[in-house]
Amino acid sequence: MAEATTEPAIAPAQESESAGTNRAPHKLERRWTFWFDNQSKPKQGAAWGSSMKKIYTFDTVEEFWVLYDQIFRPSKLPGNADFHCFKTGIEPKWEDPECANGGKWSVTSSRKTNLDAMWLETLMALIGEQFDESEEICGVVASVRQRQDKLALWTKSASNEALQMSIGKKWKEIIDVQDKIFYTSHDDSKSREKSSRGGRYSV
Repeated sequence: MAEATTEPAIAPAQESESAGTNRAPHKLERRWTFWFDNQSKPKQGAAWGSSMKKIYTFDTVEEFWVLYDQIFRPSKLPGNADFHCFKTGIEPKWEDPECANGGKWSVTSSRKTNLDAMWLETLMALIGEQFDESEEICGVVASVRQRQDKLALWTKSASNEALQMSIGKKWKEIIDVQDKIFYTSHDDSKSREKSSRGGRYSV
């Protein structure tokens, strides 16, 4: 059953099981958690990630669709805000042990409708375990910005090129993107070195 961990700004989704039916919910392979980060009004001196809040944890198909329909569409976000959907137990932060040695595949979009479509396709692929390397994936982040939005798929092992290339090719196919996409390790993002030159890998 969906687990609310902070009060949302709209109708709660605790009652996310299909109403009016007696059919058993369709359980997912694992639990997933939605997070929200509004960086539009950062507190002075606040550490990165301090504004991030855990919103809902779910583990059935029915819960996912209610949550997605009610709340979790990037086009509904204010500017400088992020939605995250990560495996439960993994925080969407570089410092998390599961993320510390990883990185992310990234794609940009100048249209909110494109971002919504890519976000949904990625979510369905994740919760439906469509990646052969599903254990390697941490989660996905949708970032809404004034000029250009971004979608990022976080993984665990940045140094494993073959693994990351396989994930990148599959993800590019899932979101139906023709342009080249790039992978940047979290260490490179911190140093701004390889990240400023286009990334560690590309497909």
